[in-house]
Amino acid sequence: MKPANTTFPVQEAIRQRWSPRAFASYPVAPETLQQLFEAAAWAPSAMNAQPWRYIYAHHADTEAFQQLTECLLPGNQPWARHAPVLILALAQTQYDNGTPNGAALHDLGLANGNLILEATALGLHGHFMGGFDRDKVKHTFQLPDTLEPVVILALGYIGNAEQLEEPFLSREKAPRQRKAVAEIAFHRQLPA
Repeated sequence: MKPANTTFPVQEAIRQRWSPRAFASYPVAPETLQQLFEAAAWAPSAMNAQPWRYIYAHHADTEAFQQLTECLLPGNQPWARHAPVLILALAQTQYDNGTPNGAALHDLGLANGNLILEATALGLHGHFMGGFDRDKVKHTFQLPDTLEPVVILALGYIGNAEQLEEPFLSREKAPRQRKAVAEIAFHRQLPA
């Protein structure tokens, strides 16, 4: 476990959330996974469009899991293939009436935030990956043009870091770092 060393107090699930690459081999129960999707479902969204969609496979779902694994770039495949669950997160980029939804990516991010914090509260951890072949995902899963693949999440219980090869082992053991709040949030006062 690598809890965040925060400067200001935050909720415990936020402190405990971490993106490991080493996962234990035991599965995530289907009802637990449904609980995570329930948490995602309650995220706020523009016009209540709820533009998030998820395609997932358990490690035991050999063919479906392999399809998701093969969409990952080579730098993610060596460790992600050991995760108990892979989840492809997609954004529906249009409203039902066909107009573009400019907030779709933002709203998917909120849903993913709910999902991963619920996972953390249940003792699970996940690692979001942008390193995958989007064209391959679109072809493999026959996605319509209105569904944009955004990230793939490796999800499970934390495993032993020693199961990883380099360079992943060093990354797993490296201390966590974040920019200071003063580097990301700027107070602007309106002229009197």
